[in-house]
Amino acid sequence: MTGWQPDDERILRLPSGRLIRGRGLSAHPDLTPDPDFGVYLLADPVHGVPWDHTWIEWTDFGLPVEPAAASEALRTAWRRAADERVEIACLGGLGRTGTALACLAVFDGLPADAAIALVRANYDARAIETPEQEAYVSSFADSV
Repeated sequence: MTGWQPDDERILRLPSGRLIRGRGLSAHPDLTPDPDFGVYLLADPVHGVPWDHTWIEWTDFGLPVEPAAASEALRTAWRRAADERVEIACLGGLGRTGTALACLAVFDGLPADAAIALVRANYDARAIETPEQEAYVSSFADSV
């Protein structure tokens, strides 16, 4: 298995060099190549995905229903991103996806404010859409 290429679409480079793809399943339905592992942040389970994946119950503009399960899924994604193509996705690719990408940057060693700034500067300026999502990244950083 090999990871993403830096010039692949919607890629965020973490400080460790890990490359993660963020996307919106509705906004970017046809991105290639396929990931090796996906984390899907949706209100309902994802179906029909042929690659290894996990689902985190997470409503639009909200927060994960089960924060501990979300943390474990994101830690798995961070670990696998060392040498696999990992994607994080919600419907639009901004709020939930941006929040999860910031949490991965926290696993990578950044404090919450720097993680949020990294995602907004290098993934999408509109990422992490609500004050509650920003606060979630801060509380996430305090718990790891």
